Amino acid sequence: MEGEKKPALLSRPSPSFRLRCASLNAVRLRRIFDLFDHNGDGEITVEELALALDRLGLGADLTDLRATIDGYIQPGHQGLAYEDFEKLHSALGEALFGQEVVGDDEAGVREEEDEDMEEAFKVFDEDGDGFISAAELQAVLAKLGLPEGKSMARVMEMICSVDRNHDGRVDFLEFKDMMRSIAVKSS
Repeated sequence: MEGEKKPALLSRPSPSFRLRCASLNAVRLRRIFDLFDHNGDGEITVEELALALDRLGLGADLTDLRATIDGYIQPGHQGLAYEDFEKLHSALGEALFGQEVVGDDEAGVREEEDEDMEEAFKVFDEDGDGFISAAELQAVLAKLGLPEGKSMARVMEMICSVDRNHDGRVDFLEFKDMMRSIAVKSS
């Protein structure tokens, strides 16, 4: 794009901004899009993006945000369609981290995938005890503004759906199996 500016959204790059496993990254990016698309119309407006960033504690200046994403919004649209959001994500990733390198070594890819899943697991495991409790899951869902975060009964249903050893919480292996099944279903 002509006259592209460097993104002003992130002051400090996060190593988990772009997952190294393409299938997990695609699933994650789609989920982020759906979370940010507050009214479910298939587009993320600058206001919806600002609201989502605020809820995540990553508030951004609305003028900077608008300047960064306006070039990605297609003519006639009010916000970013999913394809536009993918392009923005890719551009931000390249600007912050350089070109994405994809390795051919399957063992290395699996190891990187596990590292990415560990990072994701830590987001939910707020107390660092190696388990995601119902309270921790509810807290994260509430921070994201998801309706499931308001109902402990719904949170318990979510836990039970992946809790193979029936201890009432999700360990890393259960989390990893759940994430892999999501990646396979969406491929």
